[in-house]
This record gives sequence, structure tokens and C-alpha cells, in this order.
Amino acid sequence: MRTLLITGPGGSGRTTVAAATALGAAREGVKTLVLSADRTDTLGVALGVATGAVPVPAGPDLTAWRPDATAGFRDDLTAFQGRASTVLDLLGASRLDPEEVTPLPGAEELTLLRALRDAALAETHDLLVVDLPSAPQALALLALPEELRRYLRRLLPPERQAARALRPVLGRLAGVPMPAEWLYETTARWDMELAAVEAVLADRRTAVRLVAEPGPAGADAVRDARLGLALRGLSVESLLANRLLPDESGGDWSAGPHAQQQKTLAEWADARTVAHLGRDPRGADDLAALAVPGVNPAVPPVEWPVEDRIAADGVLVWHLPLPGAIRDELDLVRRGDELVVTAGPFRRIVPLPSVLRRCTVAGAALRDGELRVRFTPDPTLWPRTR
Repeated sequence: MRTLLITGPGGSGRTTVAAATALGAAREGVKTLVLSADRTDTLGVALGVATGAVPVPAGPDLTAWRPDATAGFRDDLTAFQGRASTVLDLLGASRLDPEEVTPLPGAEELTLLRALRDAALAETHDLLVVDLPSAPQALALLALPEELRRYLRRLLPPERQAARALRPVLGRLAGVPMPAEWLYETTARWDMELAAVEAVLADRRTAVRLVAEPGPAGADAVRDARLGLALRGLSVESLLANRLLPDESGGDWSAGPHAQQQKTLAEWADARTVAHLGRDPRGADDLAALAVPGVNPAVPPVEWPVEDRIAADGVLVWHLPLPGAIRDELDLVRRGDELVVTAGPFRRIVPLPSVLRRCTVAGAALRDGELRVRFTPDPTLWPRTR
């Protein structure tokens, strides 16, 4: 299954574009599922079909789904209270009734990730179109599976499970209950679920469609989004310049905004345009009138290759594409077998390829939107050659 993630600056019309993209693919005979995490049914308004917790048909070969974050959060919390009953009783904690549970901030995003995983594992559709939140929130959401898995491995590493037989003894010696079996089982289950989401995001058939209105604010947002997506290793399938105003020569109010849009379009050489209908699109006919481009089936994946230049220069060079990165806003820190990369407002802790773990960092340079990190083989760890 191919996955197309759609995001952009707030108010750019990304939900409408997601609906139009999904409808266009379905009309070409591609079995399509469109997902949204909005609390309000903006997706249903665009499609002309009410959407909710249960997937609903939105046309031939098209299904729409807006998972219920409240129900999912309530079920998870109820199950957690059941498994943690011993600890809660020890602490004298009062349990929450399901009726008084409301979702915490971020519950919609976590519910969307779970729905993304479930849809991918079901393999009942050929295309999954995901209406993500606005770009800053979307980038944080896309980073969540990898970061949460790292936290879980640090707090409850799998190796500790080998000491299960010692927990009762340690508990008696310490005088307090040791972590119960359910805690490790829950951690393992969460790790599996997060790994499944991470696998979908890392799949070569997953890409991102950026939607923005051409203009100074849109240009800044697109620049940041491209950088954040590159750092996550996600390919940009296309950039859509949305709500493009017609070329008016009568000197009316739209002449100024139109000129501003054209100036930004000149900078977005690879952008594809979507015209402004003059109204908010509602229903299948309006979505078809937008003429949103079809999904690009041949998006090259983001590659981070290691170049072997030992014979010529005595170094290995790791190439990290970071379009739009600024030299003064870059920072690198080596931590064991990981490299902490900070680019502007974004940060990622990246495991080093195995060949680079036996090397020391010799320097780095940013050239043509690509970060090139040089590594020198550590003579104490590098295999000797005769």
C-alpha cells in the first residue's frame, strides 16, 4: 500500500486537498482510504459525507475515517487502571470512571498514528491519504514513534527482562514492590505498536505532499517543513501552491495578492498549482473542479549514503541531505553510537551506520543543502590490513 501524508501551514487548505487527492485517486480506480484527526468534521464537509469513528463509504473505491480519540483514550486508560490495580491500591489512588475521562492534548495525534498502523496492517486499500495537522504539529507527530521507542528502551531496556526471577528477592530486600510483570509486557507491546508505525513512515512508498498558499508566510513555512521532513528521512512527493488567484489585469483588489503569489511561485520552481474556486469547496463536484494533481508514483526515497574515501583521503563521508539548512543553525554532537543533529528548530538523534561506529568524527561541512560529516577510522577498532 502506498501512503501519502498531507500537511502544510495552518489555514492552507490541506484538508480540502487531502479530500480532493483521495477522490481523484478513487475515480481512477485506486481503492483509497482517507484519514483525518480533526475533532471537527472538516474532512466530511469537504467530501459532502459525514465522517466519524467508523469508516464510511465516500464514493466508489473511497472510504473516509476520522478515528474517535475520546473512545480510544478511554479504553486505554481503563485497561491501564486494570493492569496497575496493585500499584494504585498501594498508593491509595482513586480510580477514574470511564464516563469522566476526556482526552488529553495530543490524544488525536496518537489516535491518528494508531489508525495509520491499523490501516497499513489491514492491507485492504491501495492508497492511504492522511490529513495530518499543520506542519509544525505534523513534524512533531512524525517524530513521535522513533522518540518514544528510544525513551522506552532507555527506561526499560529489554535486557532487564532477563532478571525477572530476581524481582521477588529484590522486592523483599528493598521493602517495596518491584516493577510488575505487566509493566514489562506493556512496554514490549507499546514498542511493537510504535515499531509498526515507524515501519509505515520509513517505507519507501510513503511520501509527503506539502500544501501552502504562495506568499511570504507560505514560503517560510515550506522552507522549514522541507528541512524538518528531510531530517526525518521523508520524501516530498510534491508541493502544491493552493488557492492560486487568477491573472487579473483590471487593477482590482486581487492584483496585489496575485503579484505576491507569482513572486513566490518563481521561487517554487517545482510547485504545482491549484486554482482558487472563489468559494470553500464542498462536495465531490467542487473537489473535482480543483483539478488537484494525481499522486506521483515515482518519488525517490531520501538516502543518507556513506561514501568510502579512505583510499584517497583516509576518511568516510556521511551525506545527510538537509535542504534549506543554515550553517549557523546547525549543530552536531556524537554520543556513543548516535549522532545528535540539530538543524534550525528541529533535532533528531540518529543511530550511526555500523561502519561509522568504529570511527571518530573528523569534521563536517554544509554544501548545496547537504551536510557532509567526515569520519576517521579508529585504529584501535578498525580491522588491520596486511
